[in-house]
Amino acid sequence: MNDPMATHGAPSWIEHNSGAPDQAREFYADVLGWTIADLPMKDGSAYPGVMLGETPVGGISPIPVEQGAWRIYITVDDVDARHAKALAAGAQCAGEPMSVPGVGRMASVTDPFGATIAFITYEAPTE
Repeated sequence: MNDPMATHGAPSWIEHNSGAPDQAREFYADVLGWTIADLPMKDGSAYPGVMLGETPVGGISPIPVEQGAWRIYITVDDVDARHAKALAAGAQCAGEPMSVPGVGRMASVTDPFGATIAFITYEAPTE
């Protein structure tokens, strides 16, 4: 099986965003039986990761937002180029390309049909 975090075009991460991240964490742990573990970040903070066995497959964003939504991250070969191509094809910028140490480079667009999606290129593991 191809690694979705290394395969261009593959859905590779899901992230919940809402105004109540702590309650969302409890809700999904209870309703779906998810294990949500605090994943250490390079800046010393922790990110609540949705675990499938020992593998993180998504997370609950700890940063509250006004409108709740799930975001799907798609692995791409070049975040900046794919973001620019999406904008040229009629998408709106929902998040400028940025780098997150220990994670990778990401950006978001809202497609011409109103759906928001994120592009990501993961950093190579440094272990």
